[in-house]
Amino acid sequence: MEKWKITAYRKQFDELRHEQDGVEYWLARELQPALGYAKWDKFEGAIQRAMISCKTAEIDEDNHFHHYETMSNGGKGAKIPTGDYMLTRYACYLVAQNGDSRKEEIAFAQSYFAVQTRKQELIEERIELIERTEARAKLRESEKRLSQNIYERGVDDEGFGRIRSKGDQALFGGKSTKEMKERLGVKDNRPLADFLPTLTIAAKNLATEMTNYNVEEKDLYGESAITVEHVENNTTVRDMLKQRGIQPENLPAAEDIKKLERKVKREEKLLSKDGMKKDSEK
Repeated sequence: MEKWKITAYRKQFDELRHEQDGVEYWLARELQPALGYAKWDKFEGAIQRAMISCKTAEIDEDNHFHHYETMSNGGKGAKIPTGDYMLTRYACYLVAQNGDSRKEEIAFAQSYFAVQTRKQELIEERIELIERTEARAKLRESEKRLSQNIYERGVDDEGFGRIRSKGDQALFGGKSTKEMKERLGVKDNRPLADFLPTLTIAAKNLATEMTNYNVEEKDLYGESAITVEHVENNTTVRDMLKQRGIQPENLPAAEDIKKLERKVKREEKLLSKDGMKKDSEK
């Protein structure tokens, strides 16, 4: 595709963009000619297929495809009701994916909306990464403090490992750290917490902070007393989760936090390069 066409198509899609209350959208009737469709019924067919794709992906299509009636000019000045759709970026992407790929406009739109949609997905991934890394850092810090606390109270590194393992067993309904690693497919040399969802990491952190507080407040000494305290705290947190219908051992594994960090950084770099390339084409 010639460079001038790429620039023209991008400018057209950018100019058709609307925004209301911070939400961007495109109107299907305006998008129809931009995507190379002369007849509305043909274009609406692509929209209907896109809505089916949305449902198949288990995404609520009402959040992306809003159908409404407007009035347009008919013969002799009459007003007739005309159907239209407000489409989000994601909806536009699906429409392009379900359109006639032989049309040059559709081929460009597939790329245009795919890049924009991926940027939104990347933002969501970054939010997930930030939430998980913050929770993971808090857990790491609370466990470090617990290790220091119990070391001062007659417990060595091996004892700390046993205390932490007993805590995990209480939180995960009797399943040991090793059993949870096997359940979630975590290698022996990797920390279990790197594969836990944010909720479970936060639960472990809460129990550990409770143990830290009571070890200091009650001046607990020795592995036995501290183990009882840590088990009780993890049991309390587990009971709280169960009351809300959540069983930590049944939650699916989250993506390896190290892998997620690498993926987000890699795709940010690719999108940055793509943006620089597009800027140079303007």
